[in-house]
Amino acid sequence: MACSSASRSLWCNGDAVDIDVGVRSGTKSKHLSSFSLQGGARQKQIAIASSYTNSISGIGCVGVTSRKAFSGFRPKSLGSSRSLTELQCRLNFCRLRTRGLRLVLASSAGNNSLITSSKQVSPGKNDAPPTTVVVDNESHEKFSVINVETPNRVGILQLLTSTMKDLGLVMIDAKVDLAGGLLKEIFYVTDTQGRKVTDEVDMRNIETVLKAALSEIAFEQAWKFPRRTSVVGKGPATQDTDGDLYNRSRLLYRLMDQYLQNDVFSIQKSIMDHVEYTIARSRFKFDDFEAYMASAYSVRDRLIESWNDTQHFFRQLDTKRVYYLSMEFLMGRSLLNSVFNLGIKDQYAEALRQLGYNLEVLVEQERDAALGNGGLGRLAACFLDSLATMNYSAWGYGIRYQYGMFRQTLQDGYQHEQPDYWLNFGNPWEIERVHVTYPIRFYGKVEEHWNGKKHFEWIPSEQVAAVAYDNPIPGYGTKNTINLRLWAAKPSGEFDLQSFNTGDYVNAILSKQRAEAISSVLYPDDRTYQGKELRLKQQYFFVSASLQDVIRRFKDHHDSFDEFPNKVALQLNDAHPSIGIPELLRILIDEEGLEYYKAWDICTRVFSFTNHTVNPEALEKWPIELMESLLPRHLQIITEINVNFLEELRRKYGNDYERLSRMSIIEDGEKKIIRMGALALVASHTVNGVAEIHTSHIKNMFRDFYELWPHKFQNKTNGVTQRRWLALCNPGLQDVLTKYLGTDAWITNLDLLAGIRKHARNPELHKEWNLARRQNKARLAAYIEGISGVKVSIDAMFDVQVKRIHEYKRQLLNVMSIIHRYDCIKNMTPEERKNVVPRVCILGGKAAPGYEVAKKIIKLVAVVGEKINNDPDVGNLLKVIFVPDYNVSVAELIIPASDVSQHISTAGNEASGTSNMKFAMNGCIILGTYDGANVEIQQEIGKENIFLFGAKAEQVPKLRAERRDFQPPRLFTRIIGMLRNGVFGHQEHMHVLCDTLEGQGGDFYLLGNDFQEYLEAQAAVDAAFVDRPRWTQMSIMSTAGSGKFSSDRTIKEYAEQIWDIKPFKRPV
Repeated sequence: MACSSASRSLWCNGDAVDIDVGVRSGTKSKHLSSFSLQGGARQKQIAIASSYTNSISGIGCVGVTSRKAFSGFRPKSLGSSRSLTELQCRLNFCRLRTRGLRLVLASSAGNNSLITSSKQVSPGKNDAPPTTVVVDNESHEKFSVINVETPNRVGILQLLTSTMKDLGLVMIDAKVDLAGGLLKEIFYVTDTQGRKVTDEVDMRNIETVLKAALSEIAFEQAWKFPRRTSVVGKGPATQDTDGDLYNRSRLLYRLMDQYLQNDVFSIQKSIMDHVEYTIARSRFKFDDFEAYMASAYSVRDRLIESWNDTQHFFRQLDTKRVYYLSMEFLMGRSLLNSVFNLGIKDQYAEALRQLGYNLEVLVEQERDAALGNGGLGRLAACFLDSLATMNYSAWGYGIRYQYGMFRQTLQDGYQHEQPDYWLNFGNPWEIERVHVTYPIRFYGKVEEHWNGKKHFEWIPSEQVAAVAYDNPIPGYGTKNTINLRLWAAKPSGEFDLQSFNTGDYVNAILSKQRAEAISSVLYPDDRTYQGKELRLKQQYFFVSASLQDVIRRFKDHHDSFDEFPNKVALQLNDAHPSIGIPELLRILIDEEGLEYYKAWDICTRVFSFTNHTVNPEALEKWPIELMESLLPRHLQIITEINVNFLEELRRKYGNDYERLSRMSIIEDGEKKIIRMGALALVASHTVNGVAEIHTSHIKNMFRDFYELWPHKFQNKTNGVTQRRWLALCNPGLQDVLTKYLGTDAWITNLDLLAGIRKHARNPELHKEWNLARRQNKARLAAYIEGISGVKVSIDAMFDVQVKRIHEYKRQLLNVMSIIHRYDCIKNMTPEERKNVVPRVCILGGKAAPGYEVAKKIIKLVAVVGEKINNDPDVGNLLKVIFVPDYNVSVAELIIPASDVSQHISTAGNEASGTSNMKFAMNGCIILGTYDGANVEIQQEIGKENIFLFGAKAEQVPKLRAERRDFQPPRLFTRIIGMLRNGVFGHQEHMHVLCDTLEGQGGDFYLLGNDFQEYLEAQAAVDAAFVDRPRWTQMSIMSTAGSGKFSSDRTIKEYAEQIWDIKPFKRPV
């Protein structure tokens, strides 16, 4: 279709500014109108002239001010001494919707033609009465009155209000009368200072601009629409006439010219429509799950409206986009988060209440999306929320896992893994894009050809299809909605058809199963060759599909890859997606025909790499024979990258073979290994750590690379979204914060929480603060009783450690302190027990299926809890709870109710952590080590409001070296003895755990070294908890100091310092 556009020219002509307005369709143009603005300052004339073109194009609908040549520029953009030359701006038109008015607006950045007239006439016919505009200052005492008479047309009211806004007029009131197709409007306006417009020249110019904007010729433009040819049977082909095209286009726009309404009745209608037409249930009989599904579909409708317009907006601005590549996106539930971000939570709650349903109950019907394991995936989810809220042009890319991680159950205290059938009953939030499918190839061979230059052709022996599933991500306080695109593996139709046609049905079914296995499970067990192969297949599958999608989108608007780095930023969330580096090179070289060095230059300008590990051994590594078998072309490319890189090193360092060996992408040895972390370091323009301590550590961990490229290394301390992790999951505290801060703007600017510090000693705040927290604890206590049968007191301290089960996170240290507390209580007199601070110790988290020690720690928690919870001597002084199947939704319940949260990893082992930020943000007191982001939290909230203990990262190597001569504390040894002697039963099981703590090679994570300081820190926590004013003040100060830990801050730093992208808020 030819792109139709309007153009305007501004010319100096003595004391006036002349305006020519025309329309261009393809190579043809047509003059529409000319007029002059008289009098006043030159800049005022320019501003009014600009507003005229804004009016006919609906400026304000799309922010074309981002373009180099734009309409709607303001006087301040031109210096007083700057001479005026011709300024021409092409304005394309598109359909936008308005709330409550059936209007079709024009906008300044679209490819779709605009039909604004509602009259059933053929193009060019013009028999309407003339338009009149009169500005009157006599008929009203306070306001200028603008009288308008014009033929009624679709979009007329919006056009007038938009034009007046651009002219700097404030509309106070309006009266509208429609008779005989003539619209009579009276507008009561002032200037921006609330005064009448009394300047005669200004009044005449306002009349001129409004008249020109409303002129029939500006509406009935002879646009060139795409013709549709129809062939019926064997008869001659028929082609649409201009009139057919005109009326059909107008009809399409009128059918979709408004957004769905968000009043209670409209929401109810939308829900009931989905009950009957989508779920096919009777509107008089549907259960809670069906009500949830209908509600979710109705919310998704609103998300899709916003998503479509946002993507159109970004396309027309041709913004630079960031593509966030991550193996995990731990999204959690979507219903409550979506209605909250859209600002319609209260309306939905009331709509459902009137229908006989409870929003909070329906939320429980939603299964958590099983798309991640822990912090890595949850960080990615928080980043998407911030990217949408902050109006950045961004996409997330990942895998649509059919079963996700696993569903954890406890049987007799032992973890059992079950598939998480989260998709069994459908996912109403996703949109399957069957037309967005890309071929993904594996195995085969590479052939070399010569056609003027060397060319490689990869001939695969296996192929699967990647099918896109889109998940809209709404921003808060904005109309922008971005996208998370997940890929599902399906069998390639070509190979299936071949198998079925030859009668090999078994092979066809096996082929289908092999294909679908790629996107079945998150992180398959890679202890076997087959497991390693499947994991590499997963990583390549999702990055190949994503890069093909990115390049397709880029080529839709660009003919040359020269602009690719200016339009695309690719962020690797850890080393998992780093196979995307040779894949991008393969596409650019083999499919797009670029020379290697040009493709490499593009590659190094688009990739950036976030490293989340603290140990280089934990970075992705692949045996070279596996890569050669599965991705033969990629091995060739990686080898070429490495050869060129080593040559660069030799030029700089000479024959320093040790350095070259340390830095080589391919590790020599008995079996050669590809270091994917080194590949990411070499190919990325930026490498960042995720906390200040962690970034210092990776500079040391990659010392050779840091010495070579110090400019590449940056710190970007992680953050979490306060929308989900404070405002949404803790509504009681949200209300308290908003009341005392006097605004809810902290929901998008978390730094404002610092304002609560001045109220930290206020007794009234203390009372409301503690009431909100007590209500949260009551909810959690009810949940605990429901899952375990154990009643807990909400007056007790809720002591929480919920995270992935791992030796370095030291859940075992926590359990040992619980055993110590139990031992003390048992040896106390009844009088002494009155001074014990009651505690409910809550632990939760999953152990990897193959991690036996972690599984035994879960069993230990279970048996210790069983003994303590049933001991009458202890009563409510101590309870131990293990929460199974810990996920985002459970975290939203636990975090707001926690009094103290433990983050006690051995120093130097936690990259950052984000759960510590969530707990601190909700007023929970942190008990932790000098690891990850704990140190930065201490800096922000104050040393007096946090409890840190233990060895520091720089001390750990020395302590490990001295283990041979170390004598652990007596209490530590006593607890090990209790375990070995069967105080809690299961002696054989306990011996295995105790062996990890004793002996020459034992206690690698230094539990014994930190145990005494840990107990002292626990005693300090007890003392602070009984001093209620002090504890409440600490809680308030913890929240007040959490501003730095918003993912909004993190994303802003990425955007400005790594991705070089800017925000673009979609106007409505």
